[in-house]
Amino acid sequence: MTLRLFPRSWLPILPILFLAVACSPPPAPTPFRPPTAIPPTQPIPTATPPPSTPTAILTFTFTPTAGPCSNSLKFLDDLTIEDGTIFAPGAAMDKQWLVQNDGSCDWDASYKLKWVGGFPLGTAEEQPLFPAKAGAQATLRIIFTAPAEPGTYQSVWQALDPDGNLFGDTVFMEIVVQ
Repeated sequence: MTLRLFPRSWLPILPILFLAVACSPPPAPTPFRPPTAIPPTQPIPTATPPPSTPTAILTFTFTPTAGPCSNSLKFLDDLTIEDGTIFAPGAAMDKQWLVQNDGSCDWDASYKLKWVGGFPLGTAEEQPLFPAKAGAQATLRIIFTAPAEPGTYQSVWQALDPDGNLFGDTVFMEIVVQ
């Protein structure tokens, strides 16, 4: 299949047509028109340099804090086991207290709850103090074991800071074993 753009009879005319187009004079250029004058009532525009980019110079000044933070614990409520609750000998007791970190120090893993009076009731004499931010409430929890002998028993605990200082309200539990 042959593609034909022109009929064969045009073949002798094509070279003459190409020569005529190639030898024709270039088109006339567009005449230059100078800009019109700016009326005197308008300001003459001037080039404005781009604004410079300010360079920030950072300076750090160490400002010491007013001093060390303070520790405080405020007892709010007994959440489990009311005072005077009766238990069988050897029974497990899940005691929980609601407290508030009333100081400006955050309690972390280095803070403890320490047994300070009465009977430890089958538990270690130092327990972890629940971590709490300053001003936050926390629940303190200890699992006790009722003594084998009948009687009234009390266990008293207080918060201990990382330096070994006791602070804040004491929390306690009083039970009756029958």
